[in-house]
Amino acid sequence: MFKKIAIPAFLAILLMLAFYAKRNFFKPQQSHIKVKKEGKFLLNHEELRNGDLIFQVSQSSQSKAIQSATKSKYSHCGIIFNDLNKIYVLEAIQPVKKTLFENWIAKGQDGHFVIKRLKNAEQILTPEVLKKMHRIENQFMGRNYDLTFEWSDDKIYCSELIWKIYKRAADIEIGQLQKLSNFDLSNEVVKDKIRERYGSQIPLDESVISPVAIFESDLLETITVK
Repeated sequence: MFKKIAIPAFLAILLMLAFYAKRNFFKPQQSHIKVKKEGKFLLNHEELRNGDLIFQVSQSSQSKAIQSATKSKYSHCGIIFNDLNKIYVLEAIQPVKKTLFENWIAKGQDGHFVIKRLKNAEQILTPEVLKKMHRIENQFMGRNYDLTFEWSDDKIYCSELIWKIYKRAADIEIGQLQKLSNFDLSNEVVKDKIRERYGSQIPLDESVISPVAIFESDLLETITVK
């Protein structure tokens, strides 16, 4: 009698373990591979230009706090560049680095991303301006991520990197600067991050540029939504 009961129970446990493994190990891996393939397809079939801006929902620990404070879906962004026939995204993470385009989109939530472009990019982003952008890029490369969102160049965060490169290379301000006090700091997720990073000394007058401020800029047009 014990054997008759034990064998079905054992098989049921095996099935549960197999389901868990598929859901938690195989499916994410397959999803990652699919997104990378979609990214390569986009590179081959759609025109991407130097200076295009790309946005995604980050899967970092601070993403929900950024979304809540800024009232925006998108919490991470970068600049697209072509370097020796390889498309990469310049991004401020830890540290500032270049990430292959298909790898960058695979890091985002569900592989979703939006690409935007300066409306008059052909006139403004001349070869000389793009050279300036690359020089500024090299100055920031390898710098630490700015967890406290300060406006100095010592450390830098994603939207700050975009804003400063465009400002210094093309004298264009993409997105309006705000103060930390302009954001919604009432959510508990946001409060936890503030306590973690500032303690009781919150720099409410610090200048900040958010991903959504750049995303919603009238200077940009949407090129691709995936």
